Amino acid sequence: MAKKPSDSYTVCSEMLLPNDTNTLGNMFGGKLMMMMDMTGAIAAQKHARRTVVTASADQISFRHPIILGDIITLEAKVTRAFRTSMEVHIKVWAENHVTGKHLLANQAFFTYVALNEKGIPTEVPELIPQTEEEKYLYETALQRRQSRLKHHHS
Repeated sequence: MAKKPSDSYTVCSEMLLPNDTNTLGNMFGGKLMMMMDMTGAIAAQKHARRTVVTASADQISFRHPIILGDIITLEAKVTRAFRTSMEVHIKVWAENHVTGKHLLANQAFFTYVALNEKGIPTEVPELIPQTEEEKYLYETALQRRQSRLKHHHS
C-alpha cells in the first residue's frame, strides 16, 4: 500500500556534550554523520516496515559548526521510493540553548535498501508526495539517483 512522506517523518533531538566535540568545542563530523544515518534509517524503516541498510550518503557539507551546548535536531523523511531502495532527506538544525537562534547546519540525502528476513533486498511501498516541497523532492530524486549510480559505477 502506498504511503505519504509524512508517514516516515522522524525527529530526533540531542544536546551537544563535551565527549562529542573537538578541542574547539565543535561537534565531531563523524558523530553528526552517525546521528544522520540513524535518523534516516528510522524514517526508511517506518516507510518500508523492514530492516534497512545504508546504501549511500550524498555529499555532506558542514554549513555551520554545531557548538558545545547546542541542541541538535534532525528531521528525516522519505522523498522517493524505488523498487527496493528509498531516498531519505535529512536536515540538521543547531539551536543555541541560550538565545534560541536556529541554524540549518547540514542536510543530505541518504539511500537505504529494505531487506527481508533472509537479508535479501525486498520491495518497498510506493511513495505519494503531498506538499509542493515533497513533490519537488520526489521529482528531482531521479536525477540524484542517476548521479549516485553513475559515480558508483565509475
